[in-house]
Amino acid sequence: MKRAAKIALGVVLGIAAVAVIAALNLGALVRLAMSPGAPFDAEAPPPAPDYSDPRSWSALPGREDTGDPAPAGTPAVDQRHAAADVFYVHSTSYVGRSWNARMDDATVNDATDRGATGIQATAFNGCCAVYAPRYRQANGMAFTRSSADGDRAIDVAYGDVRRAFDAFNARRGADRPFVLAAHSQGTVMAERLLHEAISGTALRDQLVAAYLIGGAITVDGLRERAPDIPPCHAPGDLRCVVAWNARGPVYAPTEFEMHRSDPRQRLCTNPLSWRTDGARAPADLNRGAVFLESDDTAPRARLAGDAQCVEGTLVLHDLGATPRDLPSRILDRVLGKENYHAIEYQLFFMNLRENAALRVAAFLSASAERPR
Repeated sequence: MKRAAKIALGVVLGIAAVAVIAALNLGALVRLAMSPGAPFDAEAPPPAPDYSDPRSWSALPGREDTGDPAPAGTPAVDQRHAAADVFYVHSTSYVGRSWNARMDDATVNDATDRGATGIQATAFNGCCAVYAPRYRQANGMAFTRSSADGDRAIDVAYGDVRRAFDAFNARRGADRPFVLAAHSQGTVMAERLLHEAISGTALRDQLVAAYLIGGAITVDGLRERAPDIPPCHAPGDLRCVVAWNARGPVYAPTEFEMHRSDPRQRLCTNPLSWRTDGARAPADLNRGAVFLESDDTAPRARLAGDAQCVEGTLVLHDLGATPRDLPSRILDRVLGKENYHAIEYQLFFMNLRENAALRVAAFLSASAERPR
């Protein structure tokens, strides 16, 4: 073999070896890339957002932003005339080694706009004006490894969300109905908001429903901390909570499962039936998976198969191919085989869109019939 050919073969084999090692140690590499490099410093967090500044919001009604797109073939909605509002708390979009993300990080803001607001909050723009705050989200490791520093980072993030919620209520006017929606880290924040700022207050009466997806919501936890906001058990129930965590039949938890899971069984709402009874719902009830991050934004009615709540987990059967780019596929690999956490909104997008509109209509109808 000629020397050049041997060198080329060596390079190829070397690259292949690195690729194999990286694949085998992907979790460790992600952990290294995301683990904070220093202890939490309470005296030097990133500057706090100012929610009177539109730049502190990923989406606001009345302006063009990533809260506006709708699936192909779906009529556009003018949010300025919506009868209700949605307060959406985004999932983790920060990958770095600080305990909390900076608000002036353009890369993080773009990831939030395109990878969170643009593919999740948009499920609600058919019924509601979309408000989606930015916040100093906590490092993802704060949720997978319990620590005092992680708790402090989460408190910083929640403080922002609470102030954004106050600003949301000031902006939208009195007595308007609203939907609370969130995913993953956002659900951790929104559940606390439900307990501390909504339950037991006048805002509870304005709440249409809370869609707290991809978190650790439990029936017992709601009963203890928000007894006036129970789980939703039917498609038109109001002032209640919807929650699910989607997995496949062979999924096994990994080190990246959120450690803050309540040991009690999680609430599981089947988005094909909007019930919690554990019955297996057929695939033909799926109104359409939508991937607004892809080139083809038309609803895909048969992408996901049957779905069933089993011991607090939404188990999906016969999931078809999903349009995932390379970074998304790396994330899928890290999360574990048949962990559908990253696409829990997209798989049931049209069901979410239609159900939110149904509940808002039911809320408005009930309000109109109520004696004044």
